Amino acid sequence: MNASPTGGTSAVPDPDTALVWFRRDLRADDHAALYHALKRHRRVYCAFVLDTDILEALPRADRRVAFILDALRVLDADLARLSDGAGLLVRHGQALQEIPALVAALGAGALYFNHDDEPQALERDAAVGDALLARGVAVQSFKDHVIFERSEILTGSQQPYGVFTPYKNNWLKTVNAFYLSAYPVHRYAGHLATDAARIPVQIPDQTPPRMSANAATQGRAHRIPTLADIGFEPVKVNPMLMDGSDGAQRLFKEFLTRIDRYDETRDFPAVKGPSYLSVHLRFGTLSIRQLAREAHARAMQGNAGAQTWLSELVWRDFYHQVMHHHPHVVTSAYRPEYDRIQWASGPDADEMFQAWCEGRTGYPIVDAAMTQLNETGYMHNRLRMVTASFLIKDLGIDWRRGERYFAQQLLDYDLAANNGGWQWAASSGCDAQPYFRIFNPVSQSEKFDADGKFIKRYLPALEKLPPKLIHAPWTARPVELQACGVTLGENYPAPIIRHEVARMATLDRYSVVKDRKLPAGAAQA
Repeated sequence: MNASPTGGTSAVPDPDTALVWFRRDLRADDHAALYHALKRHRRVYCAFVLDTDILEALPRADRRVAFILDALRVLDADLARLSDGAGLLVRHGQALQEIPALVAALGAGALYFNHDDEPQALERDAAVGDALLARGVAVQSFKDHVIFERSEILTGSQQPYGVFTPYKNNWLKTVNAFYLSAYPVHRYAGHLATDAARIPVQIPDQTPPRMSANAATQGRAHRIPTLADIGFEPVKVNPMLMDGSDGAQRLFKEFLTRIDRYDETRDFPAVKGPSYLSVHLRFGTLSIRQLAREAHARAMQGNAGAQTWLSELVWRDFYHQVMHHHPHVVTSAYRPEYDRIQWASGPDADEMFQAWCEGRTGYPIVDAAMTQLNETGYMHNRLRMVTASFLIKDLGIDWRRGERYFAQQLLDYDLAANNGGWQWAASSGCDAQPYFRIFNPVSQSEKFDADGKFIKRYLPALEKLPPKLIHAPWTARPVELQACGVTLGENYPAPIIRHEVARMATLDRYSVVKDRKLPAGAAQA
């Protein structure tokens, strides 16, 4: 028999006891799995596993891990507020082992969790489910991360969409109050297990379980480990993005004061235009239903900003649908013919890739964007398109290399959205930009950061350059650069490639996938 978390032995599965497994849904409010578990069972425990199968592949200083631990702290407190004595059980190990062991130790007769459609998550969940079903434990999973998932929005011939606009039109035609309604978790909060606060966290080599001063004062075991507890180093995260579901609600409330102008401000990185909610959507510290409900209501009233933002939320659903129906996109082009492209490789390509990663391309808008990513874990959405296009269509480097780098650095990294964005830039994905549309980094900079405010924020070496020079410093006369304290090749790099030359090389590179002549007037963006 397995030892229980409270020191006893596990019992046969109890149909009145359930465990809710939190993953990318770190909130207590409007939570599908938690609601259904509480409604159906008299005693419900909540757990999160710091999965070593995921953590071991990450750098020791990872902003996402810090964000998660902070969100768990808030989630634990929210559960306690819902019901005195409730809390979050945290385990550190392989989820494949920890969840079945915890279910057995608690004597739970059912496991509840919300869907995660990433391929590795599906394999993990299936393995956990099989192990529990073999023991007679019920397993229930629910949609929670998107408004419409999997096969809920299909064409008239019951096929998944490959083009966004008709998908969006069907999405808007289908959505109603039912799909946007919140799950009233609070109605059944009394069914949360009241002994959870006395069950300590289990972290390897930590005996007895650690107690924090605050937890000791409250008489509650401190169940949320520190970064050091799980082998990670301190890392700086923008405080604006922290504080779990509490911080998410504050950000959302603030964004609603600006949403009316979202369509006008979202493309300018020096302006406070974005919602900054992407990380909260990624980790579920904010309900997608709450966001879509507010956006939809305002959009129906003719609010242009809300209409544009709602479209962004629909894009998110779209990319998750694409990944579900076409899992090959995780490693290959959505359009197989694009895998015939011969990307730049070898030492020169590796050097250019490293210069791109480190913000040393000599193109200020690209370098400022990459510096923002490296320093903060965030990049403005317009600049994600610009930097991706530059890597793929200026440097000729495989989009998968850029996708992997973003996956390492982005605090809001989401496989479906990241993959969809990169394949859009590479012209290899669903409803992607045509291969002959190639962003000009200089004109993009002039259009979206006209005064160079964003560039100067992240590239202080260029802060004295006037707007007419800052977008392309190599076009300035030496005397102009000298007057502004800029020496190309010393305190700011010279361009590693000429855009005009690179553009022609890209059109040639993509010739393997075109089945017709280059359209007349094919131009740069």
